[in-house]
Formats: sequence, C-alpha cells, structure tokens
Amino acid sequence: MPGDFHVHTQYCQHGADDKMEAYVLQAIEKGLTHLSFTEHAPLPESFTDPAPHRDSTMDRNKVEAYIMEGKTLQKKYRNDLQINIGFEVDYIRGYEQETQTFLDTYGPEMDDGILSVHMLQAPDKSFFCIDFSEEEFGRAADAFGGLTPLYIAYYNSLTSSVEAELGLFKPKRIGHITLIQKFQLAYPKPADFLEVQQHLLEIIKKKGYELDVNTAGLYKPLCKEIYPSAELIAYAEKLDIPLVPGSDSHAAAGIGKGFEQLSAYTLQLPQGLHM
Repeated sequence: MPGDFHVHTQYCQHGADDKMEAYVLQAIEKGLTHLSFTEHAPLPESFTDPAPHRDSTMDRNKVEAYIMEGKTLQKKYRNDLQINIGFEVDYIRGYEQETQTFLDTYGPEMDDGILSVHMLQAPDKSFFCIDFSEEEFGRAADAFGGLTPLYIAYYNSLTSSVEAELGLFKPKRIGHITLIQKFQLAYPKPADFLEVQQHLLEIIKKKGYELDVNTAGLYKPLCKEIYPSAELIAYAEKLDIPLVPGSDSHAAAGIGKGFEQLSAYTLQLPQGLHM
C-alpha cells in the first residue's frame, strides 16, 4: 500500500483530538511510506456553514498553525515517512473566486490536495451539508423535492467542480464521488445513476485528474460501501484514472483502515509525489 492520502487532524472541528503526530506514528506502525494530511480548508468567508453545528471545516485562524505543525513533523520524521501537507477543499457553486483566493494564498504550501462536494444549494436557495447526518440528509431531500433531484444536484455540482477554473493550485484529486450514498440504507438510491457516474469519470479522465478511493464509507452504518463502489472503481481503472487510497480518517486509529479491501486494485501515488 503506497500510503494514506486522505487524512484529517485535530484541527478538524468534527474529528478527534488526536494530535497530528499520533497519526504519523500510526502510519509508521502500519508500514506506510506516505501520509497526506488533507484538513478541511476553511469555507469561503462570505459563506455560512450550513451544518447544524457549524463545524464542517477547520478554523480559518488556525491555518498557519496547521501548516507549521505539519512542516515540523515533516522534518522530524523525514527518514521514516513522507508527510504531505494539504487541504480538502470544498467546491461550492457561486463561490469559485473566494475558493481560488484561498488556493492562491496557500497553494504554494500544499504538497497534496483533494477537491470535494459536501454543500448543495436547494431551489429555495438554502444550503445543506449532505453528509452531516441521516436527519439532515432527509431535510435536504425534502428541500430539493425528493431524492432524485438531490442526486442530480450532487452530480451536477461534482461535474462543475471538475470543470471549474480555480487557478494554478486547484486540487487534481476528486474526493469520495459517491458521498451522496452515505445514508443509502435509510434512503435507497432512487434510480440507477451509473451512466451519470461514468460520464463524471470520463470528464475526470479528460482533465487528467485522480480519484479518491475512500474506505470511510465501509464504516458508515448506513452506507457499508467504499466511495466509490467497486463497479465505478473498475470503470475508472478501465479509463486509466489514477486511483489514490484514502481512509478519510478523523482519528489516528483510522489510518489505513479498510485498506485490505483495496488489494484488488492498482493504487497510485498522487501526481507529483514519488517513492
């Protein structure tokens, strides 16, 4: 296994208090060669976090501390592990310029990064964090007029994220592209979106981007599936899209969790990283 390339830290307001060094030590113990810290980048300043606890991302005032702590660990463990510092950046339609401003500012400090969709705007202009909870997902479905339009909005936003112009430092890895199915055992998928999903992968291929193969869904009680599904991973392999493994860990014990489920796939390092 080349490494774990989707990892959060104590700077995440909805994660564990484990220090970054605890994640590093766990990665070394598991025999990983690479570890990417991809903390949730602050949301645009003019955007209000729609999650009920307002805890979707890191505190904007702690970005510098996060980067400095990461750099200190890079030096301390340089002979044991390649540590990468970066962000998981939210794509939110209508906030592209502010997102690019953040990337222009901190992009030179980023070794790695992920572009994800968590926030969707309903027809009444209200926003929802679609992975916050089963209850919030149900509220979102009601606001969108049903599960089908909610799914359509999600995949439209993902497509927009891939195609968006976000500047030189735009992340080239697209995060957990089936996150909309996090609560699928309570809210079954309303239709077969395979054609839509495959089209998204074809756009990812055309852009030369990578795919986050994310084991977190295996451990979500209402999902029980890797993001994306095995069927979509197989299609991505057919297209020769680089598959980059990530645990999406929000606690040190989650490093590399579920990676044994990925043994059938050809996994790669993120672009620009080397053994």
